[in-house]
Parts: sequence; C-alpha cells; structure tokens
Amino acid sequence: MVFSNITTPLLGLVDTWVIGHLSQAWFLGGVSVGATLINLIFWLLGFLRMSTTGLTAQAHGAACGREMLDTLMRAMALALLLGVGIMLLVFPLLPQIIGLSGGSAEVQHYAGQYVAVRIWSAPAALCNLVIMGWLLGLQDARTPMALLILTNLVNMALDALFVLGLGWEVKGVAAASLIADHCALGVGIWLVSRRLRAMDPAVWQGALHRFRQWPVFLRLLGLNRDIFIRSLCLQLCFAFMTLQGARLGDVTVAANAVLLNLLMLISYGLDGFAYGAEAMVGRAIGRRDRQGLREVIVLNLGWALLIAAGFTLAFALGGPGLVASMTGLPEVIREAQRNLPWLVAMPLLAVWCFLFDGVFIGATRAREMRNSMLVAVFGGFFPVWWLAQPLGSGALWAAMAALMVGRGLSLGLLCWRMERDGRLLASRA
Repeated sequence: MVFSNITTPLLGLVDTWVIGHLSQAWFLGGVSVGATLINLIFWLLGFLRMSTTGLTAQAHGAACGREMLDTLMRAMALALLLGVGIMLLVFPLLPQIIGLSGGSAEVQHYAGQYVAVRIWSAPAALCNLVIMGWLLGLQDARTPMALLILTNLVNMALDALFVLGLGWEVKGVAAASLIADHCALGVGIWLVSRRLRAMDPAVWQGALHRFRQWPVFLRLLGLNRDIFIRSLCLQLCFAFMTLQGARLGDVTVAANAVLLNLLMLISYGLDGFAYGAEAMVGRAIGRRDRQGLREVIVLNLGWALLIAAGFTLAFALGGPGLVASMTGLPEVIREAQRNLPWLVAMPLLAVWCFLFDGVFIGATRAREMRNSMLVAVFGGFFPVWWLAQPLGSGALWAAMAALMVGRGLSLGLLCWRMERDGRLLASRA
C-alpha cells in the first residue's frame, strides 16, 4: 500500500511539472485551486472507502461472506447516488464555488476550466473508493496496488500527451484525470467480479432483501456521518491553505502548490500503513484477537516511523533541487524554498496521526476520530495560523504542523486508553 499510494501524489507532481513549465504562474495556480476544490469534494466522501474497509475487514475476520457482500452492495449504491448528486449540484454553482478562491481573475478562470471537466468523473471516482476499500478489507493489498499503479500511469501518460503534445493546457490535465478515473472503474469492476464469483453461492441468497433493510443502512450512514465530519475538517484545512495562499498572490499560491504536492507524497506514503492497519485491525477485531490487535498496532507504528524518517532525510537532502525541478519560475522557487523546512519536519510530526487513523477506521470508531479532528482543527490549526500571520505563507505551514501534532497526540492517547480497557476490541459494528 505504501508503494501504490505513492503513485497518486506522483501524479500530482507530474501535473505540477507539465503545467509549471508553461509561461505563466496562473496556469499552475489555476490547476492548484481547481484540483483542491475537486479533491475537497472527493476526499470529503472518503468515508466510502474508510467505512467499507473497516466493515469488510471485520466481516472477513468473522468469516461472514454475507456481510462482506452486503457491505459492497450498500456502499456502491451510496457512491453512485452521491456521484450523480455532486454533478447536478456543482455545475449551476461553479462560478460561486470558484469565486470563493479569492485568487486573481486568471487563476479563477483556469480553475473553472479544470473543475468543469474533472467533475464528470465523480460517479466513477466514488465507486473506485468503494472498490479499493472492499479489496483492502479482504486483506488484499496487491490487487489495489496494481489498480492504482495502472490508473496513475495512464493518467501521467495522458498528461504528457494532452498538455505537452496537444497543447490543451489546464483542460488537458483535467481530461487526463477524467479518463483515468473511468479506466480505473472498468478494471475495478472486473477485479471485484472475480472475487464475487469465487464466493460461496449461498451468500447471494436473500441479498436483495438484506439490501433493503433500512436499519442496517442507517447504521452505515451514521458511521459515514462521523467520518464525513472528520474529513470535512481536514479538507477545510487543506483548502484554506490553497485559498488563503491565493489571497497572498499568484506566486504564493503557485509555490504552495509545489509544496502541497510534496506533502501529498508524504501523506500518501504514510497512509499506506494506515490502510494496512485498517484491514489488519478490523480482522483482529472480527476474530476477537487481542494479542493480534496489539501486534498490528506496534508493528505498523514501528515501520511507519522508519519510513517517516526516510522521508525527512530525503527532503532535507534533495528538497531544494526537487522544488527547482518542478517549475522554471524563479520567484516561485524562492517562495517554495523559504517554507521547505516545514516540509522536512512534517513526516515525523504527522506519522502518528496517519497510523492511528488506520487503527480507528479498522475498529469502526468514527466518533472518536471526529472528536479528535475537531480539537486539532479549532484548538490547533486556526489559532496557530492566526497568531503566526506575520510569517506570511509560513503561518499556513505552522498551522498545518500544529494540526498533524494535535491529531496524533489525541488519537494516540485515546487508542492507549481504549486498548487498555478492552473497548477497542469490542468495536465491531
């Protein structure tokens, strides 16, 4: 999952590279703002993957094939409904949504171009989240790895073709992502169908009747609600960084786009351990295996710390050169390198919250995750940004560091208390 996750931010780096070498900073700023708005929408609905992973892993641990099938059916139906709803809502509100960025007229223009193309991928992208979560819940990391790598390679190739070859600029980046999302859905459906055919035919008996059991569906929605609030708070912080950077000028928003793509590389890499923890914690809870649960947490944390230290070392040594390679605009390079020390420290500050997120998702303890995030955002991120505003764009990076530390500390303390009391093992939904 670490290797497969890293391909996703590498895609963002390719987007930044192909656009960053165009003639003006507003191309990069437009892609940054547009991609931030799209990612805000899709990541807010990341509960589709998270809840699917936790519930499927627990059903897998309990060897309950019917629960595994029911989870997939309900989550896919919800993903399709939300995907179509998003498309219907975004198009009439697009000018108002883009206007919230506060960037220059050029940045807003190109951000609107990006969103108008990319939003067509909403149903496919959300269904892909469900497919990923379901496969992970079955303790299968290799199939999602192959799916993610294939999809992102297609996306990168189309980036180069559409932008550098055909000169489509911002629309080319959005079209590449749109096509890649639909390719991923096609491959994902084929992979899931293979799994379903291998199941005991008895699990299909009464499947439609079980699907219509609204109390079960409402419990799923309750779990998703808390994860949604948690994700809303997190994406509010990332969107605030981009949109507040846009208010500080085109150079700042472009420089932050470069650094945020590097931060995504860190985030997705460390999230690989969270994904693994989700699946293994859920299975241990399904089996009522307390010793296995402890081993999963300790081993994942140890390996995550090792990878985080590697990220810190890599950015400390190669960060300046990497930033300079991503754009040819001297003023953007200078601004990005000014805040690079925050990025160097971020892996070791953030590793804790990523790992414990995975533990709580696997345990389907969404309420605790929600509360921890609320404390970190409104007790850490925004107060630190407010107090550090004299630092300019540096205030945004100080606030992000505070957010990561706050989440890690609160979730770690909760995890220790709940495991000690035996409540974590009793978390099966």
